[in-house]
Amino acid sequence: MAGATAAAPMDIDGAAAAPPAFKGKAPLSAAAAVKSSPWVEKYRPQSLADVAAHRDIVDTIDRLTDENRLPHLLLYGPPGTGKTSTILAVARKIYGSQYGNMILELNASDERGIGVVRQQIQDFASAHSLSFGAKPAVKLVLLDEADAMTKDAQFALRRVIEKYTRSTRFALICNHVNKIIPALQSRCTRFRFAPLDGSHVTERLRHIIKSEG
Repeated sequence: MAGATAAAPMDIDGAAAAPPAFKGKAPLSAAAAVKSSPWVEKYRPQSLADVAAHRDIVDTIDRLTDENRLPHLLLYGPPGTGKTSTILAVARKIYGSQYGNMILELNASDERGIGVVRQQIQDFASAHSLSFGAKPAVKLVLLDEADAMTKDAQFALRRVIEKYTRSTRFALICNHVNKIIPALQSRCTRFRFAPLDGSHVTERLRHIIKSEG
């Protein structure tokens, strides 16, 4: 775990404005949507307390969140070790009902070019936060599979991170940390997610089996 450059404290205020009314075909009810979703999503941890393993990492991130000192994050390790689940649980804790408005989630293996950094990410980071408090809320950009980004895109991302540190936190998730340029690594606090212990996997599987009957 390596230190990060100082970041401005987070200020999370107020409730977001209601989304526009849905037009057209009625959406699935919440219960029906959950029932039809893949188990990997249905049983994804919803809070940090639900994350099965890596309690040292989870507790550290939880403490930083409580202290409004969450830095930019670089979570790395093998697939299926809880990296994405952990940061999504953090986002739910921070934003609550504002979750959908305050987080930009991208899979960098699909959208890995410099154009995405210059357009989607920079536009999101530069936009004013939805907040009714005295200070605007800090947003979160989640880049999954960030090690698939081109080098040019990573250098462009470094500049965006430097420019918008006061208003946006960045969470990079990858399998191979050596594919992330040093200039990005040095701006993040790094956490390594080791392979899950068999006991944690067994415990979670038993929970699913019991829940599904």
